[in-house]
Amino acid sequence: MASAETTSISVAKFDADRAAEYLVQSRIALAGYEACHELSACMLAATLGPGSAARVLAVGAGGGGQEIVSAASLEPDWRFVAVDPSAQMMDVTAGRLQELGFLERTEIAIGYVEELPAGRDFDAATLIGVLHHLPGKKAKGDILDAIASRLKPGAPLILAGNRFAYAAEPLLLAAWAERWRMHGARPDEVEAKRAKILQGADPPASENEVAALLEAAGFGPPTWYFSSLFWGACLAPYRG
Repeated sequence: MASAETTSISVAKFDADRAAEYLVQSRIALAGYEACHELSACMLAATLGPGSAARVLAVGAGGGGQEIVSAASLEPDWRFVAVDPSAQMMDVTAGRLQELGFLERTEIAIGYVEELPAGRDFDAATLIGVLHHLPGKKAKGDILDAIASRLKPGAPLILAGNRFAYAAEPLLLAAWAERWRMHGARPDEVEAKRAKILQGADPPASENEVAALLEAAGFGPPTWYFSSLFWGACLAPYRG
């Protein structure tokens, strides 16, 4: 992620307790969780070419590494560097990759993107479920800049996360709460979860703002391919 200073709040959010619940709760909070990650792998393969060899940077891959699981299942010659500042969340990822046989194709890096070796060594990158946890445009721009500086020209970036301000879309927020109720949450639990996301995240205000952040970091226009309430996923090529 962007820096220790700008992301300390985000790291604190993803402690041991959050790591333990993440695999289950992320699939409730995001309807279509599996489909989003599977389509992300398909978008990368369609861009890089099926059956290609590639080195993929997976930023914020703690909590299970579903972006790696989906991509590694599709492409046997892809290798991955998974980076995340939360050791607890990365433990979940390493254990799951080990169980599925993908850990030998993955380098685990606990820390920030800027701490990775410099050089344009990556054929692609993913940033899934991260950007809306970073406070302010500068932190968002910093992480995109750090990723861009490690990509080969033309390399695709998968960017996925919340892309509307929650308060600006009350119907979507109400539907999000109903999904939790559908999965057995009590009214007080639903309200606690709603309060948590309203206070604990800073999504881009719109898809246009996402596009502007990408452009400023050197990426081309995004192609949107998945949407689920507040969540959206797109692919943007690094112009180099």
